[in-house]
Amino acid sequence: MQLPSHLSIQNGHLMSGAHDLVDLADRFGTPLYVTNEDQILDNFERYESALSSCYPNVRLLFAAKANGNLAVLRALGRAGAGADVFSSGELMLALRAGMKPERLLFNGSSKTTDDLRLAVETGVRVSVDSIDELNQLSRIATEQKKTVQIAFRVNPALEVPTHPKIATGLATTKFGIPAAEILSAYQAALDAPYVVPVGLHCHIGSQILDVEPFARAAAVMAKVAGEVTDIGVNLEFLDIGGGLGVPYHRETDVAPTPEEYAQAVMPVFLEGIRENGISPEFWVEPGRWLLAESTVLLTKVNSVKRAYKTFANVDAGFNLLIRPAMYDSWHEVIMANKADQTGVEEVTIAGPICETGDILAADRLLPTPEAGDLVAVLDCGAYGYAMSSQYNGRPRSPEVMVKGDRAELIRRGETLDDLCATMAIPSWQQE
Repeated sequence: MQLPSHLSIQNGHLMSGAHDLVDLADRFGTPLYVTNEDQILDNFERYESALSSCYPNVRLLFAAKANGNLAVLRALGRAGAGADVFSSGELMLALRAGMKPERLLFNGSSKTTDDLRLAVETGVRVSVDSIDELNQLSRIATEQKKTVQIAFRVNPALEVPTHPKIATGLATTKFGIPAAEILSAYQAALDAPYVVPVGLHCHIGSQILDVEPFARAAAVMAKVAGEVTDIGVNLEFLDIGGGLGVPYHRETDVAPTPEEYAQAVMPVFLEGIRENGISPEFWVEPGRWLLAESTVLLTKVNSVKRAYKTFANVDAGFNLLIRPAMYDSWHEVIMANKADQTGVEEVTIAGPICETGDILAADRLLPTPEAGDLVAVLDCGAYGYAMSSQYNGRPRSPEVMVKGDRAELIRRGETLDDLCATMAIPSWQQE
C-alpha cells in the first residue's frame, strides 16, 4: 500500500513524521485522532502554487466544515488561507483562530437572522442563497447602517461523479439559485440598500475524482459573470467552490492532482474573464484535499471474535468516524503495532456501537489480530472528528497535532461528566 507522505514504518511501528503512533496511543490513550501539521501545510502550498502559477490573483478558502479544530484553522490561516464557513459557529472558530473577516465567506442555504446579523456585524462577505435571504440581509444591514458585501450562490445544474448525498450542484439540490434566474437576483441586490454584490459563487459537490466537471462549472460561471457584469455588477471574485477528491482506496482510486485541476480549470476561467473584460480574484474552497491524508484515527482492539467472520472489536466506531456507515466509504487500515507484518487473515474492524452498520473496515487482509493491537484508520482528517457524536453515551476522543519533533493535545478527550454538562433536571423532577 502506498502511504501518505507523512507516514512511514520504522521498527515495525507506523510513524507520522518523527512520531511513533504506538507511543502516542500509549501517551494520550485511545481512541485518538493524530494530525500532522506539516502535511497540511505542504498540501496547502502545493494547491496554491498550482493555481497561482496560472493566475496571480488566487485565494484559497479552507472548507471549515471538513475540520473545525482551532489548531487546524490557525495553521492554515498563518499560511495565508481564508475559510468558507457554514454557520455562526464556524465563523467564530475562524475568527478566533486569527483569520481576518475579509478572508471569510459565509455560505449556507438556511441561515438564521442571527447568522445574518453576525455576518453584518463582523464584516464578513455572505454567499446569498435565495431572494428571501437577500431581503432579510438587506433589512438587517439597513438597521445596522452597515454595508454588507455579497455573492450569490449559483446552481449550475451539473451532474458529477460522486455520492448523491454530496453532489451539491444538481438541479434538484437545495443549494443555490438556478443560473437562469441569477440576473434578477443580482438586479435585486443592486437595488437593495446597504448591499453590494461583489462576487459569484458555486459548489458542485465533494470527493470528485475527475477534473472535467470543474471545468464545466468554470464555463458556467464565466458565462454568468459576463451577464451580471453587463447589468453593472463589479465582480471582485469568482468562487467555484471545492470538491477535489482524494484516493481513499489507495490500491484502485486515481485522484487528480492540484496541477491537473489547474490545467483543466484555469484556461476556461482565464478565457472567460478575458472575453468579459474583467479581472476578478479566483477563489476555490478545498477541504478534503488539504486535510484528509494528514490524520489517522488510532483505535485499540478490545477483543477478537471468530464467528461468521473474524471481527476485531475496537474502541472507536461511527460515533467517531461516520463516513463508512453513512456513505459506505472506504478507509485503509493498518495494524500500527504490526505495520511491517504481512496480512494473513481476513479481518473486519467493528466498532462498539449497538448498530449492525458500525463497521469501520470490512474484510481486510491483516496480520492476525489480538486484543491490545492498535489499528490505524487512514485519511481521517476531513469529515472525521467534525462529524462525530456522543451516540451510545460515548465521550468523544482527544485530538493530537504533531509538527517536527513536537506532539501536543489540540483537543482534550471528553469525560463521562461532559456527557451531561449541558443538561438540566426540570424543576418538577426535583420536588
